[in-house]
Amino acid sequence: MEDNTKYQLLKIYISEDTRYKSHNLYNALVFKLKELEIVGVTVTRGIAGYGQNKVIYTARFVEMSSSLPIIIEVVDTKDNIDRVIPEIKEMVKEGLITVEDINVIHRTNK
Repeated sequence: MEDNTKYQLLKIYISEDTRYKSHNLYNALVFKLKELEIVGVTVTRGIAGYGQNKVIYTARFVEMSSSLPIIIEVVDTKDNIDRVIPEIKEMVKEGLITVEDINVIHRTNK
């Protein structure tokens, strides 16, 4: 049976030290996406990177770098991604948000 559902990958690139209200932004995003009934979210902490300011942050100097890159990845249906983008844009004041169409080749039902 072929699944004709359209899926998308939402990626949010932020700095580890970015705050939202009294929490780390990445934690606030995870809780918001769960509240919005998104199927799943993965947060990855980078070991090095830089953004628009061209300042390089690296895990090699942990004591000097609390601003490592964070990538939040969300895979869900196009309809669900479209539904949550306005709330995500409201929360992410500094960073990059991307969306791309993807092909899901295997999905488990649990």
